[in-house]
Amino acid sequence: MEKTTHIAVIPGIGFSHLVPILQFSKRLIELHPDFHVTCIVPSLGSLPSASKSILQTLPPNINPILLPPVNLSDLPQGVPLLVQIPLIMSHSMPSIHEALKSLTTETTLVAMVIDSFAFEALDFAQEFNILSYIYFPAAATTLSALLHLPKLDEETSCEYRDLPHPIKVPGCVPFHGSDFYGPAQDRTSLVYKYALQRVKGIRFVDGIFVNSFLEMETSPLRALKDEEKGYPPLYPVGPIVQTATGFSAVGLECLTWLDKQQVGSVLYVSFGSGGTLSQEQITELAYGLELSNHKFLWVVRAPNNTTADAAYLGAQNDVNPLQFLPCGFLERTKEQGMVIPSWAPQVQVLGHSSVGGFLTHCGWNSILESALKGVPFITWPLFAEQKMNAVLLSESLKVGVRPRVNENGLAEREEIAHVVKLLMEGKEGREMRIRMKELEEAAANALKEDGSSTNALSHVAFKWNHS
Repeated sequence: MEKTTHIAVIPGIGFSHLVPILQFSKRLIELHPDFHVTCIVPSLGSLPSASKSILQTLPPNINPILLPPVNLSDLPQGVPLLVQIPLIMSHSMPSIHEALKSLTTETTLVAMVIDSFAFEALDFAQEFNILSYIYFPAAATTLSALLHLPKLDEETSCEYRDLPHPIKVPGCVPFHGSDFYGPAQDRTSLVYKYALQRVKGIRFVDGIFVNSFLEMETSPLRALKDEEKGYPPLYPVGPIVQTATGFSAVGLECLTWLDKQQVGSVLYVSFGSGGTLSQEQITELAYGLELSNHKFLWVVRAPNNTTADAAYLGAQNDVNPLQFLPCGFLERTKEQGMVIPSWAPQVQVLGHSSVGGFLTHCGWNSILESALKGVPFITWPLFAEQKMNAVLLSESLKVGVRPRVNENGLAEREEIAHVVKLLMEGKEGREMRIRMKELEEAAANALKEDGSSTNALSHVAFKWNHS
């Protein structure tokens, strides 16, 4: 009987870190059905229902191990989210160690693939004599910026946003300091120190899988493969996205509404599973969409005036987000648009023929989902690396337009209406659509049997099979 090649995967905390590594695992066993994957899942409190439902639908050769949840009272109170995540991961390390130890006694464990937030688990690879890899679910552009961070840190005395010149990251278009990686915006913070720590861990793995593909990020990927820099081997294996989502009554309702609209006429507006706007920005966005006179499908979340990543770790409260829209907006726009609370079946929406544009927070999952469907962007970054993604889309690939903001960081209604019209009816929008269709074709080709991303993953799988 042929031996089973056994791999452990370790996600970071939160739904948006669990999903990418599970999608990677599914892709791996789809191409190599003889592999077996154990997913070691850390959590804070009980798992959100979205995470539970994903874990319940895994194929038989992906087996989840749910770790004992980290106790919230063990964590310092009042720390920002991006500090909470590494702290939760640190508290999960003893449980991760136990799970790996158990796996190595019960199976022939060949390698572990971890989310970069689980970098402390890399210490266990040597102990258990297994290969270690990072699955980087974001852009190669972001990875290049992260790996360049220690050098930039040495060369820079001020905050990056105060630099008089753009930041040059190898292989990337230059970034204004204020658009650089979000967690690096306060160099005195714990968040920044954790980012530097993570980078130092990344450099010593046996390889990095990045969820991108050659045609989308040719220059950053080439820069990362520059042997003189001494980076680990890099394997672009994307675009790896969720292929389908479950349908709720609201989901079916919005798809039925899209069926009645003209081809390419609807702007889809969504800020992902973790993004929130302030009340003032929700109001401006509502009036901007109304002013544009274009059809829209808007997924609205309750506002948060203090942090843009309020929905990132846990479910939002039960408040109805529609109550935060301007008075009379729903009635005035009932023929023009559809507003749905909190969630939409995004993969199906982006693939619908009536959708002609996507106003997005520039999360990498959303970008890849749109690339696979050929839908161009209005870029509206909120946190983390999303501003860098916006620069990639608007300045490098030229498949997106970014609204200007005022001195208070607010995109005003007239500007919103302007960019909606530019994308949906202007010459620039038509040119973006053409470029996006080319990207769609390249994305599909990368995933074919002899495609660049399939070959990259198979190269490593062959190595694992013969370890």
